[in-house]
Amino acid sequence: MTIELTYLTLTLILAASMWIPYIVGVNMHPQTGIDDFERPPPHAGFPPWVHRSLRAHLNLIETAMPFGVLILVAHVQQVSTPLTVWAAAAFFWLRLIHAAGMVSGLARFPLRPIIFTLSWLCTLTIALQLLLA
Repeated sequence: MTIELTYLTLTLILAASMWIPYIVGVNMHPQTGIDDFERPPPHAGFPPWVHRSLRAHLNLIETAMPFGVLILVAHVQQVSTPLTVWAAAAFFWLRLIHAAGMVSGLARFPLRPIIFTLSWLCTLTIALQLLLA
């Protein structure tokens, strides 16, 4: 397995696991009179970290899809350069830091958008390497 595929796998494991903080938070702070099956409970009844954990999960899912597709296309096209390796590794670590910072509340403005933008630039770097190959 290439290094890029390894980091894609790690990123997808992270994305597949980001539901856990939200569900833990929801169950730690149950709301009465809400039928969770019909409609999710309003976030106003939860501590801020619970809402942030849901946002972190959704944000990671949104960014992982284009990253993942580009990594797979690069693999099929046999495009693996030092830049694609570096970008894949950086993407994973930036997304891990983003998720931890988002859930904990430590990655506040301007840090969180900077981390997000850097991970987006990693995705663009991989796309550029594909287009130049």
